[in-house]
Amino acid sequence: MLEEEDEMTRRKKDPLREMTKEEREWLERMSRSMSEPATHVARAKEILAVADGHNYTEAAIKAGRKSGDAVSQLVGQFNKEGVKAIQPRHGGGSQAKYGVAERERVLAEVGREPDAEKDGTKTWSLKLLERALRKAPDGLPEIGSETIREILLESGYSWQQSRSWCKTGQAVRKRKGKKVIVVDPDAIPKKLD
Repeated sequence: MLEEEDEMTRRKKDPLREMTKEEREWLERMSRSMSEPATHVARAKEILAVADGHNYTEAAIKAGRKSGDAVSQLVGQFNKEGVKAIQPRHGGGSQAKYGVAERERVLAEVGREPDAEKDGTKTWSLKLLERALRKAPDGLPEIGSETIREILLESGYSWQQSRSWCKTGQAVRKRKGKKVIVVDPDAIPKKLD
């Protein structure tokens, strides 16, 4: 109890700056989101609680966290970066080797129809994607099949019985001799269940 009283009487080193209307609306949407990562939702709740006049410890408790110090650091980041502060920083371990450009390159390769002569297949497997990406002049010479799998899953692809990768909720079907993409409008709600 003494610690809370002490925190309330201490002058904040880096008080929360005045936020714009757009920032507040975005944070409120983020704090109610059911599809965003839990860390993003909690961080949005913490910033909003501080903006509503709560001290750092109270803001942490309102967001389901324990540390008022972490809220203090988040407020400092928010003051400098705005809503980008909601995205957590790298937490240790080796740095991510593949960024946005590399992920886009993998997705572009998956989106390309494989050439039977050049690629040796009519459908992509992880090993064949790995081989194609490693051999391509603008490819990724060190990428592994597990990394490709993670990128595909994060981007909403799933492995189909037809042994090909398709966007979740989409399937390629043959209709009167032509390939047609069939879309399931309930794919996202099914995935959330």
